[in-house]
Amino acid sequence: MSSVETRRQPDGGSGASGGPGLALLGSELSVLFRRVRTWAMLLALAAVPILIAVAVKLSSRDVPPGRGPLFLDRVSQNGLFVAFTALVVCVPLFLPLTVGVVAGDTIAGEANLGTLRYLLIAPAGRVRLLLVKYTGAVAFCCAATLIVAASGALAGVVLFPVGPVTLLSGDTIGVGEAAVRTLLIAAYITVSLLGLSAIGLLVSTFTDVPVGAMAATVVLAVVSQVLDNLPQLDWLHPWLFSHHWLGFADLLRQPMSWNSFGENALLQAGYVAVCGALAYAKFSNKDVLS
Repeated sequence: MSSVETRRQPDGGSGASGGPGLALLGSELSVLFRRVRTWAMLLALAAVPILIAVAVKLSSRDVPPGRGPLFLDRVSQNGLFVAFTALVVCVPLFLPLTVGVVAGDTIAGEANLGTLRYLLIAPAGRVRLLLVKYTGAVAFCCAATLIVAASGALAGVVLFPVGPVTLLSGDTIGVGEAAVRTLLIAAYITVSLLGLSAIGLLVSTFTDVPVGAMAATVVLAVVSQVLDNLPQLDWLHPWLFSHHWLGFADLLRQPMSWNSFGENALLQAGYVAVCGALAYAKFSNKDVLS
């Protein structure tokens, strides 16, 4: 079924679906999560915690404290730490890579397929289309972080003993509360990726070549992290969208602090607002020929 045909089906029932906005959003999510590429990326993300767990399980010696990713030395003692370690491993590269692919494809992908003109002819409008495309990217962010956390928890339960978790503050919590904290960390990382998604949407309005938009978004994610590690640019660090990506350690202390969560959410909201406004300014004046 072609992309145009796939999108026409929801639009045909727009009256029953609550209007063109909901119909367009339903179509976007349906197309996004039926793509082989989307599922391939999600399965690749799910494989990361499994590989970590298997590697630790097959290792003949324990991981020394302080070696490798955060929490890796605790995996063999408590399987719940597989999810924590996998999220730490995926944040710098794997999650930005997959989100960059999805966000960079939002507008440029439609233009490349020749469906962008049709979408704008439908009673949706450019602002609504941008909002729907961004919502689709956010939905992928949620799915990506949740699948890493879920896969890590499952691998940890299967391969290692599970019990009370000792937090970074030295306090101990039960398995149920540890699962809740894992979900909170996944939510924190999802929020962290909102700014990158907005950047990808903005970049996508500048080109009709989705691969270029994807590559530019991923490169910007890497550049931001490199700049964040240069002490000579301390003044710039608080303004970089990746600055708080690994700041979820406060969620693993007792009492739990929400300061880093709030600062991260405020920073990402700023990027969403600025990049969203720039994307609208560019897209509203864009001549769509395909």
